[in-house]
Amino acid sequence: VQLQASGGGLVQPGDSLRLSCATSGLAFSNYAMAWFRQAPGKERQFVVRIGKDGRYGARIDYADAVRGRFTISRDDSDNSVHLQMNSLFPEDTAVHYCAASPRLYRRDRYKRQDEYDYWGQGTQVTVSS
Repeated sequence: VQLQASGGGLVQPGDSLRLSCATSGLAFSNYAMAWFRQAPGKERQFVVRIGKDGRYGARIDYADAVRGRFTISRDDSDNSVHLQMNSLFPEDTAVHYCAASPRLYRRDRYKRQDEYDYWGQGTQVTVSS
């Protein structure tokens, strides 16, 4: 199984970036996908999760810090997940990781790193003027 994150870079406050995570070796449509991030000197934190696609779409849960600015989407036809990040702040500076989980949504666990079995290598996002 491989998860390959890409799309990071150096941008100015207020700019946008689109991260992508390409996967292989995974029954992608059976996995929830998530993004976490780790800022310098801080612990890795949950950003957003998108569940498996269903009749009414996929459940999406955002961290409070990014809700309204970030949008996650998944493309089961090419086994990828994307994160559109708008109105970026310096506080968004971090290495961003994609992760995959076969587990169903649980309110008390979906933000936990140990819910996710597979991780990408991370892509650096730097927001600075």
